[in-house]
Amino acid sequence: MENYATTEMSLDEPIKMDAMIEEEESVSQQNSISKTARWGPNHEGAKELAQLYSREKRLQEVICVILSTILTSADFCFLVYHFKSSHLLYMIPSVFAGILTADFASGFVHWAADSWGSIELPIVGKNFIRPFREHHIDPTAITRHDLIETNGDNFMLTIIPMAISVYKFCTLSNDEITSNYSNEAYMFALVLFVCLTNQIHKWSHTYFGLPAWVTFLQDLHIILPKQHHRVHHVAPHETYFCITTGWLNYPLEKLKFWTTLEKIIEITTGIKPRSDDLKWAKKSH
Repeated sequence: MENYATTEMSLDEPIKMDAMIEEEESVSQQNSISKTARWGPNHEGAKELAQLYSREKRLQEVICVILSTILTSADFCFLVYHFKSSHLLYMIPSVFAGILTADFASGFVHWAADSWGSIELPIVGKNFIRPFREHHIDPTAITRHDLIETNGDNFMLTIIPMAISVYKFCTLSNDEITSNYSNEAYMFALVLFVCLTNQIHKWSHTYFGLPAWVTFLQDLHIILPKQHHRVHHVAPHETYFCITTGWLNYPLEKLKFWTTLEKIIEITTGIKPRSDDLKWAKKSH
């Protein structure tokens, strides 16, 4: 991992050699080179994982997107209604903290689902771990997912926090709301960027047809840039897990945060990280 933890400039060569090919070659061109697809939609594991996306899962995602959108919109309206210019001094750092928290949360969930568990786990396996396994052997699959499939699970995570925030706005006094406003601004920013995380992730794999404003935000590294995220897609996918803004990837890598957690878990349980991920990557028939 040390080879990938210096600067992004020094990462260019290993990325070109080992990363999933997306913009340089089409999957069909790549597969014409070899009878066995190394990755992409024709990889046997990718095809099997894609078929596990069920109607029940789709329904869950639709419900979660609708509920989260209603609650988040209501919370935003309450924030606007109760806004005062005096809140700005505390609101700006609160919003920034919310974005950082979302970036860390995206990394933690991404790391946990990438590194541990299996498709065979009841309920969780096929519904929530499956997309992570599919993504490593067909990273462009996310670009073919619609808004619901891309974002449904992230929206699900925000329903309870937003319901609590809306309840507070409906039940607290104006004075209590004023004193708690910065916390609510933090929570809204956190929830908003959690909702956006997988869409931002999808954009980082989309090399054609992106709106100019998305490319602009990527170029400024306000949201996850393409080249930055490609570091994660160098096998065995053991670094740069944060996929909202990616701001925390380099410092967490320098601190060896993820590898330290993995060593602790492996020592205490005997389970090796990413063993299930490797199993799906090796599927050839």
